[in-house]
Amino acid sequence: MISWPHPHAHITSTAIPAEPTSVNEASKFPEWRKAMQLEFDALLSNKTWTLVLPATSQNLVGCRWIFKTKYISDGTIESRKAHLVAKGYSQLEGLDYSETFSPVVKPTSIRLVFSVAISSG
Repeated sequence: MISWPHPHAHITSTAIPAEPTSVNEASKFPEWRKAMQLEFDALLSNKTWTLVLPATSQNLVGCRWIFKTKYISDGTIESRKAHLVAKGYSQLEGLDYSETFSPVVKPTSIRLVFSVAISSG
């Protein structure tokens, strides 16, 4: 007995993937190419990095693209985001870096500092 319609009858290869797993896959679609271009332009305008020639003794840190689809509460697509991230796991402490710094402050940290300041007068 044949069930109709076949469950895979409406799947096409031209559909935009929700979140591509590679640059090659993403570059086939104008929406993802635009998201990658916006991210790259933002990195350049913020002067996030400068291109320099590497020394032979340096361990080079690679990068990769991460793709994310943002949805509105009704399930429709709001936007497509692409982020270029460093492969920090390829670094070795003491060889490639000696300390780390994160400029992000969590609200709980701010509350803690305020409570210590208030309690100590």
